[in-house]
Amino acid sequence: MPKEYPPIEPIRTRYKLDFLNEEQLKSLQEGTYTVLENVGVQFPSQTALSIFAEHGANVDFETQIVKIPRDLVEKAMSTIPRYPTLGARNPEFDLKMQAGVSFFTNDGCGHEVVDFNTGERRPSRKSDVGMMARINDYPSSMALCWTMISAQDCGTTSPLHEIDISWKNNTKHYQSVTMMGEQVCRYGLEMATVLRGNSDEVRKRPPISLIVCTIAPLVQDKEAIEGALVLAKAGIPIVIMSMPTIGTTAPATYAGALVVGDSEVISAAVLLQLASPGAPVFHSLLHAWADPRTAAYVGYPLDSRVRYAPVEMAHHWGMPALGGAFGTETADLADWRSAAEVATDPLLVGLAGAELVTGIGLRDTYTLLYPEAIILDDDLYHQARYNLMEMEVSQETLAIDVISKVKPGGHFLSQKHTRTHMRTAMVRGVIHQLDDLGKYKDPVKYAREKITWIMDNHHPEPPPSEIQRELDRILQAADNELT
Repeated sequence: MPKEYPPIEPIRTRYKLDFLNEEQLKSLQEGTYTVLENVGVQFPSQTALSIFAEHGANVDFETQIVKIPRDLVEKAMSTIPRYPTLGARNPEFDLKMQAGVSFFTNDGCGHEVVDFNTGERRPSRKSDVGMMARINDYPSSMALCWTMISAQDCGTTSPLHEIDISWKNNTKHYQSVTMMGEQVCRYGLEMATVLRGNSDEVRKRPPISLIVCTIAPLVQDKEAIEGALVLAKAGIPIVIMSMPTIGTTAPATYAGALVVGDSEVISAAVLLQLASPGAPVFHSLLHAWADPRTAAYVGYPLDSRVRYAPVEMAHHWGMPALGGAFGTETADLADWRSAAEVATDPLLVGLAGAELVTGIGLRDTYTLLYPEAIILDDDLYHQARYNLMEMEVSQETLAIDVISKVKPGGHFLSQKHTRTHMRTAMVRGVIHQLDDLGKYKDPVKYAREKITWIMDNHHPEPPPSEIQRELDRILQAADNELT
């Protein structure tokens, strides 16, 4: 792969902020044990019910509710890898999960686009998926590639077309948020095997992973969970994501909502471990609120203090976590809210220690794409990244000899030390970019210029032609069978 590709710059920090203490974590975990053993979770899948029954869970095949004994939960959870690897097309972009490192990506999967050229608001399509995959490939904030918007022009097999167009335009790890069902996932696995060459290489460096969403409260999605079983067996990483809404699909208390969401995640994780011990599984709990006056979905109320607590819950279980950030509710790109609602997100989720973080680049509660928004959110990301770095304190940076030369009332600009370090002392953000007259540009205008530059100058290397021919064959077979 070409060496000129921009590097991935994750958040690396030794700092840690505890949102929950050990007693609170134990209480939440005990709540989940109780719900799993006494209340249960519904699995509307004969495959899943049979797996649970074979391993001694209390299964009611009529109601499809599974109650999982504590000892079975503990046994299953003990086989989850704490720090899995997500492979990329470019080996230099393989992501090795590790303590103190948070890898970020864009949000997904939106369904509307504000067209970059016409300004028209319209449904998203496959070409938009490809455009955003290419844009994602460039910024150093983007460690992996999510399906940012959906290929609505491709019908039933759109998840497979999204993989195809993303690989043509992106060299990083690809995480699908749309693959569902056993058949689609088998085709997705076949595509991953073609890309890697064989199933052993897929297991060593999985080029794809999958988001599996639960249905709050306490229900699994049949198609999602059966597809996850197929991929987990092959070593493909699975993220189990719960999205409870406080007051409607979850209790109207923080702790109660976290227990509901955690029970959904852990029940699915247990299933995958019973079926495929050692399968890499991530924990993700992204809760929101229901406005009691309107029932509107609210992601950023004034009090949202437990937004990052699920990361600690995941780690308490011994699981890697996917945290959320950047999910502004405004549809206006330049609205005050679009930055204010999310400005602290990357800082706090980095302090929580999430291994993966999603959310960059969408507006209108994760549904609307402005291509240039990814540049604005990238700026907020890097502010957090720099804030969490350690300051270098050395003889060179203390500059005592320089201070001695300048003396009280002097000026540092004449010093060689100043001229050496001044070039890197201030890192320019989007609000500090200069126009031809030496004045600061409008940030949105600069973001649009940056997107244009990326599209004109950044051309990721697609898969080799022989691999692409095989991918085309798989897509054609899937289209013929499933549409």
